[in-house]
Amino acid sequence: MRVHMTMIAKRNTAILLLFACWTAVSIGAIFLRPLWPVDETRYVSVAWDMWLRGDFLVPHLNGEPYSHKPPLLFWLMHAGWAMFGVNDWWPRLISPLLALACVPLLKQLANRLWPDLPAVGEWSIWALFGTLLFALFITLTMFDMLLACIVLLGMLAVVQAAQGERRGLIWLGVAIGLGILAKGPVTLLHVLPAALVAPWWQVSLRSEPRRWYLGLLAALLLGAVIGLAWALPAAYFGGEVYRRAILWGQTAGRITESFAHRAPWWHYLPLLPVLLFPWLVCPTFWRGLRRQWADKGVRFILAWLIPVFVGFSLISGKQAKYLVPLMPGFALLAGFALSRAEAAQERIATVWPAFAYLAAGVALFYVPTNLQRFSLPDWASTLPQWPGFVLFAIAASLLPAARAPLQTGVRVLTFATWGLFTVALLGLVRPMVPYYDPGPTAQYLAALQARGVPVAYWGGYHAQFNFAGRLRQPLVILDDQSAPPWLLSHPTGRVVMMVRAEERAAHSAPEYEQPLRGFWVQVWDASAVPRFWFSR
Repeated sequence: MRVHMTMIAKRNTAILLLFACWTAVSIGAIFLRPLWPVDETRYVSVAWDMWLRGDFLVPHLNGEPYSHKPPLLFWLMHAGWAMFGVNDWWPRLISPLLALACVPLLKQLANRLWPDLPAVGEWSIWALFGTLLFALFITLTMFDMLLACIVLLGMLAVVQAAQGERRGLIWLGVAIGLGILAKGPVTLLHVLPAALVAPWWQVSLRSEPRRWYLGLLAALLLGAVIGLAWALPAAYFGGEVYRRAILWGQTAGRITESFAHRAPWWHYLPLLPVLLFPWLVCPTFWRGLRRQWADKGVRFILAWLIPVFVGFSLISGKQAKYLVPLMPGFALLAGFALSRAEAAQERIATVWPAFAYLAAGVALFYVPTNLQRFSLPDWASTLPQWPGFVLFAIAASLLPAARAPLQTGVRVLTFATWGLFTVALLGLVRPMVPYYDPGPTAQYLAALQARGVPVAYWGGYHAQFNFAGRLRQPLVILDDQSAPPWLLSHPTGRVVMMVRAEERAAHSAPEYEQPLRGFWVQVWDASAVPRFWFSR
């Protein structure tokens, strides 16, 4: 009894320490870095534009309807602003809180899939928070963690329904509807494949497949109703262009838009050892899955992961963030493998992860001292050397963990992942901030607007300054055709533009400039622009 209580106390202490890491990194990211342009700044600027307009139905960006994303993430930002006032920190806490919300859902799903293996739930939590890709997105203000949480809810609902609980179909419909409001119909790609092949992994459904598929159809209709409850009024009030964009662009149009990130079908395959680090490179993970492919829970996970992975591999546009909603499913698979390894009294093999941390440490020493060999931005020359020593220390700590009990080894690997992000936040991100922070320029533009000075932006604008400067008027967007008349009619106005380093060096000094994302953002008096910009 005393030994059992000691084990529970140690387990609770470890979970509390993991929660402390989550808290430190989540809060630290708010103070140590700005919202990154262009994605984070764009999404918060959409929420800011909606807040200013008092229009919570049709998303707007820089004064124009924004049809690229549904409104659920923006509504979550508004909910926090309604309680705490408009601030920077609430939008940046949403993803960490959603990551935390995955914990009870993950544990419930593990208990449903493997009721005779209660340890799988806890192992899955450690695997999820220790996986590199998932940990990376915990502090990013984007849609992917929101979709991951919703997909996890949907997959739990699928299992509940397959096990005969009627409420599971209701929750599946709710999850589909929320997913449509979060990121559009791509939710169906994440949720439906495993549900469609449910008789393969849930034998009891084979006797009444017709009833199962009718239930799925009902859940799908419920999800469509939830999604259309926003989409139809938004389409009506958003105008013809917006209506075509959300009713067509959120389906087939999303596929054509993906060509912006074109990559071959095998693009994700060589990235998997990095994205799923450290578990995928641990032999213990593979030994735990040996001869277990007939297990009902494993079959469910395969029905979840493989069709979605193949689908995203076949779509032309590819980004690592598209795979974030798959991470809870992978964590369940890892949790099952680790529970079997524990039952076999195995220990975690940490040699390959240790080697990876060692190689990363060497790279942090070598790259800043050999910048001439790499095409790196200016901030790379300011990188400190201490992160390399920390990575060496992490690598050294992993080697004795291979001889420790499995629980200790797994926890050390998870904490090593969080140590890696702490190093990145303090040692890598901080030198980048002056080159990626739109705040100084945004404040300068806000001061101009407060004085009544007209401000325009020349080129493609992603609203990276709107929320950062709390701009209350949209910037006028100029191109080569619209610029001449605007400059003539606003001689006291200001023009913002992004220029390359060689363009900056070739012309006289602007009124204001700042390095930003490998370019220089410059603010020019309208009367000075024609003397250099039209001669490009």
